[in-house]
Amino acid sequence: MKKTLLLIFISLFSSGLAFSQGYSEYDGGLKVKLDDKGDKYFRFITWHQVWLRYNQNNEGSTRVGQAQEATTDVGLRRSRFLMYAQLDKRFLILTHFGINNQNAVSGGINAADGKKPQIYMHDAWVEYTVLSKYLQIGGGLHYWNGLSRLTNASTLNLMTMDAPILNWATIEATDQFARKLGIYAKGKLGKLAYQVAVNDPFETNTAKAIAIERANYNPGNVSKVLEGYFQYEFWDAESNLLPYRVGSYLGTKKVFNIGAGFINNNEAMWSTNSLGDTVLHNMNLFSVDAFLDLPLKGGSAITAYTAAYFNDFGPNNVRSIGIMNPADGSSIGSLAGNSFPTLGTGTSIYTQVGYMLPKKSEQLVWQPYAAFIYSDFEGLKDSKGNQVPVTVFDLGLNMFLAGHHSKLTLNYRHRPDFTNRDAIEYKPEVTLQAMIYL
Repeated sequence: MKKTLLLIFISLFSSGLAFSQGYSEYDGGLKVKLDDKGDKYFRFITWHQVWLRYNQNNEGSTRVGQAQEATTDVGLRRSRFLMYAQLDKRFLILTHFGINNQNAVSGGINAADGKKPQIYMHDAWVEYTVLSKYLQIGGGLHYWNGLSRLTNASTLNLMTMDAPILNWATIEATDQFARKLGIYAKGKLGKLAYQVAVNDPFETNTAKAIAIERANYNPGNVSKVLEGYFQYEFWDAESNLLPYRVGSYLGTKKVFNIGAGFINNNEAMWSTNSLGDTVLHNMNLFSVDAFLDLPLKGGSAITAYTAAYFNDFGPNNVRSIGIMNPADGSSIGSLAGNSFPTLGTGTSIYTQVGYMLPKKSEQLVWQPYAAFIYSDFEGLKDSKGNQVPVTVFDLGLNMFLAGHHSKLTLNYRHRPDFTNRDAIEYKPEVTLQAMIYL
């Protein structure tokens, strides 16, 4: 008993070896070792991401029925708690819960306001090692996703302020905040890291909305979701203990990977044809991507990522999303607040690049970045029948006070307003994010 208490004390207050988050004062965070080797342990992680934002809303946006040309607000983008444990090298358990997207307008337990958000399970899975390094099998509510690296992104160490959202192709539709119930297998074969999963789709579109020649989610979908992601690691190997991919190593690793992934869900979508017949459509999504994190001379580093998504959600499918939307409606029935077409049948390209300035102190590190979204959706056309592309620009600056454990991010977004597809206007969105995680 005394030995166990001593190990816990040393584990909680020691420092040294975990540089993946860019700060040497953390040795795996709040990690409690239960044996001398550290093979048996449990670890706690908790984090908050707070946004202070100015948003010029899309035309006609309202809040409680009143016109809102622009909004300044404060919100909780994420507030989470995660714990995982390994009491034997052969198995692992992970539990992750929290809230997302709470502001004064939405995110609460009631649809009409943002009060008392519901804490819910994000991840809950168990895993067994079949062949060390080569094969682990697990199941539950999990995040071992297919499609792309960013579909498995860790929100603890994103290089940009946030993910582009198009990386989570079925977010809150057939999945639960990018998670699904199912079984997965993962491992490494030399330099090739792989993960595949068979999942159940969550019920969605329970109102049974359907349109002519425009696909929506099929409320009767009972087909399994098949997905996978494969990554070839040219330089340093990345950990695959957990699925959460690092967004920037801040010069502590030399990484270059290329990857490809997919999601398939037969009869996931439906629409009607010109005769009024119901037609079912398969969902087939595919992506290729590349990730670079390269330390440079003088203590600086460059981080870059690009992904191409080739998505088939059925004919003319388009879905608009506004993260932590500051508006609750629109006086002219258009896109409200900060929403813009984010997902749909067609092609999307996402690119981000950042440069970490030379480190002079771990307590203050700067990293400017830029990101770009280009999407070409077949269902997004102007009055003349021409497809209208979606372009979004982000410019940002990270100020790291303790690596990713404590950082401030200032982000400027140049966002399209699709209220009038014949004359797209661009609106500014400026956000200051404060993030701390332990």
